[in-house]
Amino acid sequence: MPTKWAVLMGGRTDRINANEPQPSEAPPADGGADCPIDPPSWLTQRAKNVWRQYAPDLHLVGVLTLWDVEAFAAWCDAVVRRRDAIEHLRKEGAVREFTVYNKNGQPTGTRVGKNPWTYVLNDADAHFRYYAARFGLTPSDRSALSLGEAPGEPGEDLLDHG
Repeated sequence: MPTKWAVLMGGRTDRINANEPQPSEAPPADGGADCPIDPPSWLTQRAKNVWRQYAPDLHLVGVLTLWDVEAFAAWCDAVVRRRDAIEHLRKEGAVREFTVYNKNGQPTGTRVGKNPWTYVLNDADAHFRYYAARFGLTPSDRSALSLGEAPGEPGEDLLDHG
């Protein structure tokens, strides 16, 4: 359960992770150039753009290290494949008409079937979710990560004392 939700729902304070990493409020002003960890050369330019968007924050809170380059690169690649699949499905639709051929390779008619991009999307989603969980990129996954000791009561900053 996301930490902020647990606090709002009155969760037990001994079970609330006060040390979870928090993303920045805005993307890096320098476009991610200040992250000392470079994306691997095999990433596409679009995946490198995703890297530069998220890597500075993840490195700053200690979630992205040199040991994590391949795993984080796989997540960036999954993001791009997911976006590509969504764009193709938006243009072509989830269901398409396909030509049917006989054993001699001659067209004999058509059939309706699932657009192959739905399989690409499902595969990219699975990779996206798998690696997102490893880096705490969703609220629920982030609540499982801890950055060390934090002062004060867990979730105290989320409560209105006014």
